[in-house]
Amino acid sequence: MTAREALPALLKSFVRYYDIKEEGVQPPFAAEAEFHSHEEQFFLVKQAKLSEAESKEFVFFAVTEHLTLDELKMLDETAWATGISRVFPHDGHRNSDVVLIILADKVDADAAACLKKLRRYESYKRTLHGWSHYRVIVRDMSTGKVTFNRMGRTLKNVLSKINL
Repeated sequence: MTAREALPALLKSFVRYYDIKEEGVQPPFAAEAEFHSHEEQFFLVKQAKLSEAESKEFVFFAVTEHLTLDELKMLDETAWATGISRVFPHDGHRNSDVVLIILADKVDADAAACLKKLRRYESYKRTLHGWSHYRVIVRDMSTGKVTFNRMGRTLKNVLSKINL
């Protein structure tokens, strides 16, 4: 199965909790997904708000035939810049994470090595207004190998369990 053929199966696993967009997506991405969660706690009445927590996740899906180091760097920069531009920190903001998922027919060894070292983090008002983490994961369709950065480890099960 090629990376382009695997994308619909991958998107299907996100449909339940994410808003998926395949039309009008900013290049170089094939699709985007957004997750929003907002929680509030009150004491007896709504005017007595105890706490508020808002979490968001911006997921960018890229499909390529051959993932090179230069292409990885370009996808990395674009995903992080686009995701961070959509973050609006405030008192009730907990976190807004940016995720890049790449399906590739072939992955260069230097790109896979660089991917493992990718780390980005943003703190807003010293975490009083939340933070942003960055997760990256790549699936090499020719070998079935899944490569991820430290924060992307949690996504390994998502790509491994899908029949791609």
